[in-house]
Amino acid sequence: MSKEVNKRNTVLMIFAIFAISINMRPAITSIGPMLETIREQLVLSNAQVSLLTAVPVICMGIFAMLAPVLNHRFGLKGTMTVMIILVGVMTAVRGFLPGYPVLIGTAFIVGIAIAIMGPLLSAMIKQYFPDRAASIIGIYSFGMGVGSAASAGLTAVFFDKTGSYLFALGIWSVLALAGLVAWFLAMTSRVEVRQLDAVVVKMQRKKVKSPWKSRKAWLFLLFFGLQSSAFFSIITWLAPIATSAGMTLLQAGTLLSVMTTVQIFLNILLPQLMQRFPARKFWLLLMLIAGMASIILFWTGIHSLMWIGAVIMGIPLGGLFPVALLLPLDETETAEEASAWTAMMQTGGFIMGGLLPLLIALVFDWMANHQYTFVIMMLLYVLMLLLTFLIGDKKE
Repeated sequence: MSKEVNKRNTVLMIFAIFAISINMRPAITSIGPMLETIREQLVLSNAQVSLLTAVPVICMGIFAMLAPVLNHRFGLKGTMTVMIILVGVMTAVRGFLPGYPVLIGTAFIVGIAIAIMGPLLSAMIKQYFPDRAASIIGIYSFGMGVGSAASAGLTAVFFDKTGSYLFALGIWSVLALAGLVAWFLAMTSRVEVRQLDAVVVKMQRKKVKSPWKSRKAWLFLLFFGLQSSAFFSIITWLAPIATSAGMTLLQAGTLLSVMTTVQIFLNILLPQLMQRFPARKFWLLLMLIAGMASIILFWTGIHSLMWIGAVIMGIPLGGLFPVALLLPLDETETAEEASAWTAMMQTGGFIMGGLLPLLIALVFDWMANHQYTFVIMMLLYVLMLLLTFLIGDKKE
């Protein structure tokens, strides 16, 4: 780690990364347990309500390019502060103002904020923790997992206690307060993400091969897109699938919570195991086979098997995202190359991740049958399985 940052500031920075990352999923994942409730109360189609999760994910791909621009113009502290506040305020607005336009508008703004926060956190990790990237990415992923697990499991509880989907969605704004406090504490050390001036950037770009011309980079983009699609499809649609199988809304929320609880531990564990035993293809195959087995268990509609499926599904949900983040770092030799490959992968991948769950909603509106939902989910895992053999093991 950089000598500029002492031990105390190291702890504060890591805690800030964790506290901010907790805020990067609840505005999206809290929709899943409320999907049917929102659809019924606002008289929406499945495609319309699915846009509430699709729009922010697509924004995460489209607007990520704004991160370095805003960082250069306003600095890391100011940019991140505004983005955290935006996430908190937009989530809080959902608790007070009813209606679909409010939900879709806040989803759009939250998506832009998350799109900017993600690359800034990744840049901090690359700059200040170059020798501990896997560990800090694990903490980053763990924080997102905690946010996902809490919102997936407790949103239905809040709705059950209050009878208000507005309160159940808006309550997650309190996490932004913790994120702000942690961020201001970390910023006492005047941490900044350094950017090269325009002349140096132009010279370095000439030396860095564009990832858009690399076959391997395209494979990474497709893999990242498929794993994002699988994650958001399952987070969004598992609760409606469970209720259609006869579970109560509270049971469906608990099913989600079990799955995401397993996920948050594997967010940290699997990257560490892969760093110690770097057989990338083996770990990916293990996670993908677990995912396919889980879908089959969900498909049965038998409650006891669905609970087992939720536990097993935590394996790919917890491992695929951090592993996908590490792919460009393993394959490239310089920070500039890693940054270019990561930007390409996440831009295209998050757009895919938003569109595929929307496809599920359109098909369900058309066919009114979750059998097709399972077919699409299984196809995502089969395609990732095939890509694993093309990607291969870590570059030596």
